Amino acid sequence: MEKDLIEYIAKSLVDDPSAVSVNVVETDSATILELRVATEDIGKVIGKQGRIAKAIRTVLAAASVKSGKRAVLEILD
Repeated sequence: MEKDLIEYIAKSLVDDPSAVSVNVVETDSATILELRVATEDIGKVIGKQGRIAKAIRTVLAAASVKSGKRAVLEILD
């Protein structure tokens, strides 16, 4: 569920939605979501002073409460 949410938000923000990919890494205590976008779209996902990235992480934290595991978003180059 979290993967679909992050993918939907990222594709809505970028110019090249086909370049968006989300990889899920499960650990004992957390779920790590690795987000990759096109190089020219990385600024659109991070935002000024990281505001958009922080907002996405806040939504992700609220969505992950249901699963009982902590969810972490990593935006990769």
